[in-house]
Amino acid sequence: MHIVIAGAGPTGLTAAVELARLGARVTILEKRPGPSHLSRAVGLMPSSLDILRPSGVAEAILSEAIAFTGASFHLRAQEIARLPLGFDDRSRIWGLSQDRTEAHLETALTHYGEIVRYGVEVVSFEQHARGVDVETSDGTLEADYLIGADGVHSTVRAGLGFDFPGFDLPGLWSIADVDAEGWRDPTRFQVFLLDRGDVCVVAPLEEARFRVIASREDALAALPVKMDVRRTRRKGSFTISVRQVKRYQQGRVFLAGDAAHCHSPVGGRGMNLGIADAADLARRITAEDTEGYHAARHAEGARVVRFSERGRKMLNTESSLKRGLAIRALKLGAALPPLGRAMTRRLASG
Repeated sequence: MHIVIAGAGPTGLTAAVELARLGARVTILEKRPGPSHLSRAVGLMPSSLDILRPSGVAEAILSEAIAFTGASFHLRAQEIARLPLGFDDRSRIWGLSQDRTEAHLETALTHYGEIVRYGVEVVSFEQHARGVDVETSDGTLEADYLIGADGVHSTVRAGLGFDFPGFDLPGLWSIADVDAEGWRDPTRFQVFLLDRGDVCVVAPLEEARFRVIASREDALAALPVKMDVRRTRRKGSFTISVRQVKRYQQGRVFLAGDAAHCHSPVGGRGMNLGIADAADLARRITAEDTEGYHAARHAEGARVVRFSERGRKMLNTESSLKRGLAIRALKLGAALPPLGRAMTRRLASG
């Protein structure tokens, strides 16, 4: 059995590792010339590490990931609530830059005798009764199945003729991936509620590496407290899209990860959802029973999109009433430990 995978992000790499581990032959194509040294996603949930444990990737990730010890919430610069994380198996979240997660997945893939073909992309494809003929920028491949894990601008999704319904949020968000010294509470996830409904978030990635995200055009400028930045690895701005394709499958061609769904970074679910898509699909393909993939993963994707939007609307709102209710709920969770633990379990489990 031969499967072609478009895209070597976390979703595509997870699909490749799991398929190879289960005995399939894979060809994974990535149009980038080499591995990315940038990081988009941050948080890893227990469910993702459970998926990656049989291949050894979970152990490799945990050797360098930051275990979040809690979440701190601030109104501008003033801390208003501290909630715990990591107090039991259902409340654990780890931070690691996406490029390092991808590196561990790629190392595992080589152990199964497969490599990523960089600088090669899917151009078009044609399905027939026995498989899929995939035209790439480096020739034609014959496959039993094709997986589109090639992101929000998916060539595979376009080749299927599928729309990507949804909407774009108004305004620009921004991101900064930085090395910093002496950052306050470096193992805590920190949220800063700013004026006019804006929000700024700092998440640990490595011992002295942090991700800053804001609903303003300059994430570092939006941060209301001092951060001693020694190196900026990446800065940029982006528009948040909230979208989900109506079908994850057509015949022998499948969509997974950002090719099938996208949403705000609130809640840290994007990469974890893609990893789960990939593992579910790999299991179904190797069992030669793929008919349930769309129903299972579309439902889960819709649930996560709703979860992410509820969290975003709670924090990123211009309504003083809604903002006040959110602050009251956070303070109550901090004051009542059982409630606070329930809130962070919800954050960790989705």
